[in-house]
Amino acid sequence: MKVLLVNGSPHNKGCTNAALNEAGHALEEEDISTEYFWIGNQPIAGCIGCGYCAQKGKCRYDDQVNTFLDMAPKYDGFIFGAPVHFASAAASMIAFMDRVFFVDQCAKLNCFAFKPGATIVSARRAGTTATLDELNKYLLYAQMPIATSRYWNMVHGQKPEQVQEDIEGMQIMRVLGRNMAWLLKSIEAGKKAGIVIPLQEERINTNYIR
Repeated sequence: MKVLLVNGSPHNKGCTNAALNEAGHALEEEDISTEYFWIGNQPIAGCIGCGYCAQKGKCRYDDQVNTFLDMAPKYDGFIFGAPVHFASAAASMIAFMDRVFFVDQCAKLNCFAFKPGATIVSARRAGTTATLDELNKYLLYAQMPIATSRYWNMVHGQKPEQVQEDIEGMQIMRVLGRNMAWLLKSIEAGKKAGIVIPLQEERINTNYIR
């Protein structure tokens, strides 16, 4: 089983990466292999609602979003990490997540449904819980079982070495990794026992007019 750790920070080796590393090490200790995906530090356009993905199976903008979606089917779980910018995830990460999950739905790629997911955030000081709420909504939208820790999945520090000094935050990341490993193994055991995914109804989309 494999988990993809997604770094949504413009800094590849920054605070978010330090947190992902700690969760990743815990997964590896539980015999779950991990790989890393950095969204990069170049501008990522937001979704323009053009419908291209529904027709072509990929996003109109051929950037890290399409690269990620090409990789995603081979993974069994995902941890998405982002730094806090003004009590929200970094703007490039939100654009990335908007398009990834919208393309997955519209193109019917089925990259995420019933695969465990988790989100983590890093901050110098505050805005963490608002950002966790923001990121977790993508997982809820995609029918992903959410792996939890024993506290909110956050670390604090302005530099990676400060994050490593956040001993509670580092423990939260380790517990998250072990909990995700347990969830992955439980799902795998269920499959072997003949338990199938729930009946999937055709999606109904409504608005407030009708």
